[in-house]
Amino acid sequence: MNNCRESDRQIGKELGISGGSVSARIRKMEEAQIIEGFTVKVDPPVLGLGVLYIVVSGQNIQEISEQISLVGKPFFVVPCVGGITVCGIVVKGNLKDKVELAKKLMKDVRVLSIFEAENSGFDSNLTRTDLEILEQLMKDPRQKIDRISAKTDFSTKTVTRCIEKLNENEGIQFTLVYDPKKFIGFISHAVLVWIERDLKNTLKKLESKFSDSFLQVPFIAKNQIVLFMFSKNIFEMDELTHQLQKFENVKGADLFIPKKIMFLHKWLELAITESKKSSTLHLVYQTN
Repeated sequence: MNNCRESDRQIGKELGISGGSVSARIRKMEEAQIIEGFTVKVDPPVLGLGVLYIVVSGQNIQEISEQISLVGKPFFVVPCVGGITVCGIVVKGNLKDKVELAKKLMKDVRVLSIFEAENSGFDSNLTRTDLEILEQLMKDPRQKIDRISAKTDFSTKTVTRCIEKLNENEGIQFTLVYDPKKFIGFISHAVLVWIERDLKNTLKKLESKFSDSFLQVPFIAKNQIVLFMFSKNIFEMDELTHQLQKFENVKGADLFIPKKIMFLHKWLELAITESKKSSTLHLVYQTN
């Protein structure tokens, strides 16, 4: 989940098993549809866009998607246990204005919470070359460098450097989409932690305390941290949430158990097309 481009051999080295065993296990999880596919997750601020996170009551995805479209482009939609759905919406312009607009327009669904994302640390200095290679990676995040080179006419050195740059960007993640319902023996869940102060230092302390229960790297919104975790049973999950609620600098922790995870890429395709027209981007051609 944290880097689907990592080679089977490297994963095996980290786990103490052979690369062949890693490959076989990945294939087995794909056949069982535990792994539904590989994807590139790009946080909208990387392309100069804002994102709102909205929690609504209801799981009529079509109705919710129609309501979302009144505010912006859907980023992801996650129906959860308990009849609620968590959505990410890509928006342009002032985020505070968009929050108010969302409250006014989304009348046909019950909005439980709206909050804006904010991470000034994301690098948005992408070139046209970066964007063209990113377009290729969206089609198949695990494809080999020489294949990308052949499709884009960029040298393998250029492609390698670009992918290294994308990997270093905290707002871009080569990951996978999984089916939470098919986790046997574990429960995958997310905890939205509301931070009172000192967000980055609190995140470090949370990672030190709870990293053994992390399913993938956390991400940061404005004054929230979303922790993706797993537990052996509902009692362990409840205890983890209770510990988080009592943690230093934490003023609240909300538990979500996803039933399905949907990443939507139409916004990204449009944003890349638009960004490639920008005069601040430049083509970088290099030869071996």
